[in-house]
Amino acid sequence: MLDPLIQSLLNWFAPLVDYLTTQDALIQLAIIATLSVPALLIARYVEPKLEERARQIKGMPGLLRVVSAFLRRIKWLFFALLLAIANIAVEIIGIPESTYLLRSAMVLATSWLFINAMSAIIKRRTLRALFTWLAWIYVSAYILGVVGDVVTILDAPGFTLGGTRITPWLVIRLSLVGAVLIWAGVALGNFFDRRIQQIDELTPSLRVLFGKIVRIALIFVAGLLVLQAFNINLTALTVLSGAVGVGLGFGLQKVVSNFISGIIILLDESIKPGDTITLGETFGWIRELRARFVSVITRDGREFLIPNEDFITTQVINWSFSDRYVRLDVNFGVSYDSNPHEVSKLAIDAAASVERVATTYRAPVCWMTEFGESSLNFKLRFWIEDPQKGLTNIRGKVLLALWDTFKENDIRIPFPHREVIFNTPLETKPAEKPPGE
Repeated sequence: MLDPLIQSLLNWFAPLVDYLTTQDALIQLAIIATLSVPALLIARYVEPKLEERARQIKGMPGLLRVVSAFLRRIKWLFFALLLAIANIAVEIIGIPESTYLLRSAMVLATSWLFINAMSAIIKRRTLRALFTWLAWIYVSAYILGVVGDVVTILDAPGFTLGGTRITPWLVIRLSLVGAVLIWAGVALGNFFDRRIQQIDELTPSLRVLFGKIVRIALIFVAGLLVLQAFNINLTALTVLSGAVGVGLGFGLQKVVSNFISGIIILLDESIKPGDTITLGETFGWIRELRARFVSVITRDGREFLIPNEDFITTQVINWSFSDRYVRLDVNFGVSYDSNPHEVSKLAIDAAASVERVATTYRAPVCWMTEFGESSLNFKLRFWIEDPQKGLTNIRGKVLLALWDTFKENDIRIPFPHREVIFNTPLETKPAEKPPGE
């Protein structure tokens, strides 16, 4: 059973072996081996200089990722360029007569550069594997000269929808071109979004809103270009519009609600990046506004992704909505033998000595509030302009400053106590001596 298989393989490889032993093939192989050396030397010289220039790219991680992926494989670029030059020179000179191996090596070098670079750029493992397999299958078919046969096979089965014939070959082309155009739309959208964020004349909310509009518009245009490039009749999509509408109404109800809520938030500017908010038991500052959720960073470093709808339907405390300054109160008590006038002055000085207290905005104030059961009670009031750095910690620092100040000035902070008075004097008896003493 193995003999026919082995014989078939030998019959397939025999012409290839015969060709590789010819003078033309040996000359081409020698040229390919020789050109690999200068390509490697040029890459070692140029790559460090280009990497130094690439490090100057700031604020564009996507572009830096693409540039780095190609720089690490730049030797294949120079190798392909040298092979292209050699191929042209051989065709002009006429020695050797055939350039099949040179052209195949040039295609392989270019393919290796592009496919490996794109594999490093694509983050998702499944998409990366799918792209790699499809790309190498196409390159192999191109080198073997069977691309036309493969296209014919893939284009044979299919069905007609709205005047457009849907075939596997159309789906593959549509997927590849669509992925490239949509990726380009997303990249351009991110580029323009970064430029919009640098416009100081716009409020933070408007910058986020305009950035999202630009990105959505570019992705929509990319989708239209894909459909137009393959002459897909848009009326064919009306067949599915009803089902899609029902799906959006039921299955994507929450998604649509969060999207609309996000637009409302951006338009009324109720919250914006950098604001300090309290939503339920969550206290933190807003890092980013997304289409579906709001990213909130808490003091302990946790990041909460809160749906936009919650900011519309739930009571939200925005500590920096109209004014970045926040007022805080600290209650304390001192003993009755203290001078309340002196206590108020010392408390104000103690609060003003804390670094985060905004004395230039409004000076701290201290008022006596009541005569307590065991203390004179006071309320110390002060303002801060950085609530995102925490509220509990600043209260603690002010209390520590009060403690140190009162210690230095012999002012006692009392603790609750009770005096027990007995109307009948207590009788004390001497302890009985143990027997035998």
